[in-house]
Amino acid sequence: MAKKIEILGSGCPRCKQTEKIMKMAVEELNIDATIEKVQDINEIISRGVVATPAVAIDGKIVISGKIPTLEEAKKLLQ
Repeated sequence: MAKKIEILGSGCPRCKQTEKIMKMAVEELNIDATIEKVQDINEIISRGVVATPAVAIDGKIVISGKIPTLEEAKKLLQ
């Protein structure tokens, strides 16, 4: 089953960098995943995120308030 990866943030450069790193991690690990952007501030707040960018995998917030390194992203996906 495909993993669902969500990038939560306003679409700022930090959010775009986070999305790019997560895509690279998915490609390097060769996993089946969909990546979606969540930019609705009310949705972000309702999920308990106080600092963006944030990453959710299969509905669970796994990182918030920082851009993951490629190695961190790969660990989160494994």
